[in-house]
Amino acid sequence: MSIRLIAVDLDDTLLNAAVGISPHTQDVIRQAVAKGIAVTVATGRMHCSALPYAQQLGLDVPLITYNGAMIRRSLSGETLLHVPIEQEIAREVLSLFRSRGWYIQTYTQDKLYVAEINAKARYYENLAGVKAIPVGDELYTMSELPTKMLAMAEPEEISRIQHVMQGLFGDRLSMATSKPNYLEMVAPGVNKGKSLAFLAAMLNIPREEVMAIGDSHNDLDMIQYAGWGVAMGNAADKVKAAARLVTRSNEEDGVAEAIERYALQDCR
Repeated sequence: MSIRLIAVDLDDTLLNAAVGISPHTQDVIRQAVAKGIAVTVATGRMHCSALPYAQQLGLDVPLITYNGAMIRRSLSGETLLHVPIEQEIAREVLSLFRSRGWYIQTYTQDKLYVAEINAKARYYENLAGVKAIPVGDELYTMSELPTKMLAMAEPEEISRIQHVMQGLFGDRLSMATSKPNYLEMVAPGVNKGKSLAFLAAMLNIPREEVMAIGDSHNDLDMIQYAGWGVAMGNAADKVKAAARLVTRSNEEDGVAEAIERYALQDCR
């Protein structure tokens, strides 16, 4: 059975340490597209942050963004799926973070909002290639429903924050660490796996013909869903344990290796 749909995470998977896609990986992905394989990205990033990479690769398949909370077409911008966080829950979270002095940023209508432009906001701006909008205390009372909320802190503090959040919001939010210093929060039940299943069904492709490639805990659901779940060589141990295959690291063109060996060669 051939692979007809490939979903690739961005950070630490498709992207190298320079936050770019190597020429070899670009070439292999273009070969896959030329062969008729649908290739997309599945990322925790905003749509506007993921879009330049899709355009660089010439992808016209809908993009899975915000850890699955939004699927939007790369060419027309049409939104196919959007599951935001309920307002009451968002305000509870924001109030808690404000009272504890924890850093949080929110995403609404594909825009990034922060209380102020500080070191954490600048770090994220540089990594994601977007501009944050500082709104002061209004951040904690915004009426628009956020697509995602993101906490940033040192890894040990993120672990403590996640423990608190799981205890208070465990059944009202989906939470995952995408980087050691990130805690990503989306609506309950939202994850990359469910959104990949939605996209595969839309394209009439069974899961047995889907490949998903990732490295972090927010990639677990899509790796477990896909018939060809692939963990990067630099992936977390839990991700590697869940994957059908393990490829090379993001610094060694691991995405290209997986596509060449298992998609372009029709391995079974």
